[in-house]
Amino acid sequence: MKKVGIIMGSASDLPVVSKAKEVLDSLEIPNEMHIYSAHRTPAQARAFAENARADGFGVLIAAAGMAAHLAGAIAAGTTLPVIGIPINSSLGGLDALLATVQMPSGIPVATVAIDGAKNAAWLAAEILAVEDAQLAERIGAYRARNTEEILKKDAEINQ
Repeated sequence: MKKVGIIMGSASDLPVVSKAKEVLDSLEIPNEMHIYSAHRTPAQARAFAENARADGFGVLIAAAGMAAHLAGAIAAGTTLPVIGIPINSSLGGLDALLATVQMPSGIPVATVAIDGAKNAAWLAAEILAVEDAQLAERIGAYRARNTEEILKKDAEINQ
């Protein structure tokens, strides 16, 4: 199975980003976390992106706040899918959201909600599941359990 790379621009992003790792671990998806800054460690971020496919990654998740250039910098260095997580570190995260989502044509970054690490992991899982039937089954089983839990709560409030 391909790995998911989780890159954050700063160690301060770890409380948000760790939620993506929890989802990936629960789905038994191998993953690695790294701290690479688009501005403070640009050579290392670029090298990671350029080597990601050869290193066994299938999807990359990049999280950053404020200027939030990390996802775009990673996307510029790879043809793998990149999912951006805008981190709320100022302006309610709107600055990071706009910086993450506004990419030039041909260098896309799929962008989730501000601090939306869980959905970034789910999207990464769905991308990998395109070619992995067992992973697709695990995702389907989660959704079935989630449906059952909601319907059970619905029944409880309507007794």
